[in-house]
Amino acid sequence: MLSKELEVCLNEAFSGARRRRHEFITVEHLLLALLDSTRVVEILRSCGANVETLRKELELFLEESTPRLAENITDDVQPTLGFQRVLQRAVFHVQSSGRKEVTAPNVLVAIFGEKESHAVYLLNAQGTSRLDIVNYISHGISKINGEEQPGEEINPAPDEEAGGEPGGNPLDNFASNLNERAKLGKIDPLIGRALEVERTVQILCRRRKNNPLFVGEAGVGKTAIAEGIAKQIVDGEVPDILEDAVIYSLDLGALVAGTKYRGDFEKRLKGVLAELKKKPHAILFIDEIHTVIGAGAASGGVMDASNLIKPMLANGELKCIGSTTYQEYRGIFEKDRALSRRFQKIDVPEPSVAETIEILKGLRSRFEEHHDVKYPSKTLQAAAELAAKHINDRHLPDKAIDVIDEAGANLRLMTDGLRTRFVGALGGGIAYDSVSDRDGAEGFGNLEIGLELNASHYLLGIFVQSSLSSADALG
Repeated sequence: MLSKELEVCLNEAFSGARRRRHEFITVEHLLLALLDSTRVVEILRSCGANVETLRKELELFLEESTPRLAENITDDVQPTLGFQRVLQRAVFHVQSSGRKEVTAPNVLVAIFGEKESHAVYLLNAQGTSRLDIVNYISHGISKINGEEQPGEEINPAPDEEAGGEPGGNPLDNFASNLNERAKLGKIDPLIGRALEVERTVQILCRRRKNNPLFVGEAGVGKTAIAEGIAKQIVDGEVPDILEDAVIYSLDLGALVAGTKYRGDFEKRLKGVLAELKKKPHAILFIDEIHTVIGAGAASGGVMDASNLIKPMLANGELKCIGSTTYQEYRGIFEKDRALSRRFQKIDVPEPSVAETIEILKGLRSRFEEHHDVKYPSKTLQAAAELAAKHINDRHLPDKAIDVIDEAGANLRLMTDGLRTRFVGALGGGIAYDSVSDRDGAEGFGNLEIGLELNASHYLLGIFVQSSLSSADALG
């Protein structure tokens, strides 16, 4: 939806082109029409531009450089591609920031995307850049005296102010306390990863740049290391220097959600950082940390999350643990040198099959309690080996854990009679439809060898079948 002021400006741009009998309506026509907007004039003057001089230069350029229609031609004026791109860019920006109305200042900012246009050349000649205009619109910072002036949409409207911003402690709103989750038994124990944990603790004990960064493929257990350290802190299994540490996991999605007005995201994140500064032993964990680069910029602000946390990371005021994949690290995170140099990289390789078996054994009691089934050790071993052999698009231990979890869920859905017949069938390697309840019950004593092999293959089959069914449903 266009604001009334912008509609007037667009009508004037078309009318001006028709009066001059110009063949096309250009970005310069649009900028000239925007100079009739009191808000645009205020912005340009606050950014150091001479509006009267700019108007004269635009009129002179249009008079000398724009093709005219012959007197006998009645065709209407046609917008250029540049003119269309400016409007599309303005609409896209407004939609991305969650607002409903496109205003004249939005179009003014969008004009700077046409870098080869004479309109941008004239604006730059006045000493006015896109950053100057965005700074004034977002934060009311005038280029003339450097003081803050009333900016556009800095504060929410009265009718939205009450419910727009969540109240209470920002840490409670936008982060979860992993120590508390560990106390409640909601975090699985960390099996293995002694070298990674030791290196993490060593980095956290540094005076500056004490920020570990876990880098590894998806599913190798990067998040589990951070959660496992939180559980070790609760259980008192860490060095004395970390015994009072509390790990908070940042929910970046909740932080960005609902930031309709300029400055909302910055306000929320600064609130979280301020609360963390009050807690000398707090550690911030950011999963998928590459997403902080650019986070919040779409809501209209000029500062994204990475720029807001860089100063605190550099001087040691904030301890932060991050995790990302190799692809995102090389493609996104590493390119931001100012951010990446503040982190100490820790490679998290995929565990071997033997290590995965130990992980499955450590988690066995949790899955047995949840699914009300038993997982023999040889079944876990075969599940890890078969997952490593046959599931090639994912990584251990995640895919092996999914195998036993999927099979446990499937078996739990069976009735007792059906489960008895099914177990008997596995031992004999036959279809369970041909096994009676009595046959299955009598055969339990001789099933051990057959079950260890057939059940493990069944685990893998159930998981693969489920994955294929999900893919068919999506595609």
